[in-house]
Amino acid sequence: MSRVAHLRALIDHPGTGAGERAAAQRMLDRIMSKSGAGSDDRSYGARYARLGRHADLESIAAMIRDDLAFVRVVFADAPLVDHESAVVDPIRDAPEEITYSVVGLPQENSIEITIEGVPAEWGGGEGVSPQLRRLADELVDLLNSYNHDGEAIGKRFFARVRTPHETLVW
Repeated sequence: MSRVAHLRALIDHPGTGAGERAAAQRMLDRIMSKSGAGSDDRSYGARYARLGRHADLESIAAMIRDDLAFVRVVFADAPLVDHESAVVDPIRDAPEEITYSVVGLPQENSIEITIEGVPAEWGGGEGVSPQLRRLADELVDLLNSYNHDGEAIGKRFFARVRTPHETLVW
């Protein structure tokens, strides 16, 4: 194995101590910066570091459930200033009867959010309204804020948003 592969294996091993992991990461960063090999298209979501790089799918799903509850509870009674400057938040503004089920699916390496209780005017059992589409897009953005992607690393997990009747985003 190459030196880079050894360092990556050491960094990713769950038994590596924090100090040793940090030292290996610094060594890897130095090697990659000298070789120019670190210039791939890696991207990390805004919340990626909240749980750490070794978090399992269930831990990420639990954090997403907390985020959804936070938006619905804390910002539910937020006063809107005026119609022109009001911030639109599809999660906060969704009808009260909508609930979310967030599960990690290790066998598929994915996290799935199921939107339940969709009212008829939003497409209840058939079709997808623009409001439901905006909500699904916002939920995928939330999922991907915990994700990483890139040429050299691939996705941490696949994000899926669905209703009980159809998949909206995969």
